[in-house]
Amino acid sequence: MVVPNDPNQNYLLAALLDAEFNRLSPYLELIPMPLGDVLYESGGKLQYVYFPTTSIVSLHYLLENGGSSEIAGVGNEGLVGISLFMGGDSTPSRAVVQTGGYGYRLKSQILMEEFNRAGPVLRLLLRYTQALITQMSQTAVCNRHHSVEQQLCRWLLLTLDRVPTNELTITQELIANMLGVRREGVTEAAGKLQTYGYIRYRRGHITVVDRGGLEESVCECYDVVKKEFARLLCDVRQRQGEPSALNTAVSLPQVRKLGVLVSRVGL
Repeated sequence: MVVPNDPNQNYLLAALLDAEFNRLSPYLELIPMPLGDVLYESGGKLQYVYFPTTSIVSLHYLLENGGSSEIAGVGNEGLVGISLFMGGDSTPSRAVVQTGGYGYRLKSQILMEEFNRAGPVLRLLLRYTQALITQMSQTAVCNRHHSVEQQLCRWLLLTLDRVPTNELTITQELIANMLGVRREGVTEAAGKLQTYGYIRYRRGHITVVDRGGLEESVCECYDVVKKEFARLLCDVRQRQGEPSALNTAVSLPQVRKLGVLVSRVGL
């Protein structure tokens, strides 16, 4: 059983072997990450990287007219601040806490020292970055080609994968901002999902009552992202000798369509 506020609640930290984890763990700082907290602004210098455990961070791209939309979300499967080791000290996106909770932060210098050893940490972080780029790319495709209802299903499922509950504290306006659509579109889509019996919605709260229904309604983008994370991060919890947590939650309807055994796919 995972102990509350344990670094191993973050799958990347859990994937480290003993030698690497022991070098980094003295410098990991547990911090509260309240809803709405801005970890960094667009163009800001990255002093820390963040490993969420019970929180979720939304990466936003800001437009000159003040508009924005989410380009990716980061929860306990990853880290916030990949620009640091991809060749830059700043990033064009804004990182804001979407779901309040906790996480660990690490000084950028410490991570770069480990990254520059060109060992297991480098390889793990580059594989995570590839998975994150897949999420960004698929988000762009989804926002262009799929309905608001399908986008909402995708967003809800990805959020559920990162939290231990089926209740989400979030407003329709915030969801609309993240999807880059009008609030009225989210209201209509949420109303349909509630009529189908998939969710219950009251002001500021969404409760998912039928995850299977969401999985039946979501577009293929959700499964693409999950599979890529599972493929690239198949060694999570390797240090503890436990099965990969990223391989335990599978979209069953899509698995049946592909005719693949549940135990061999999914995130």
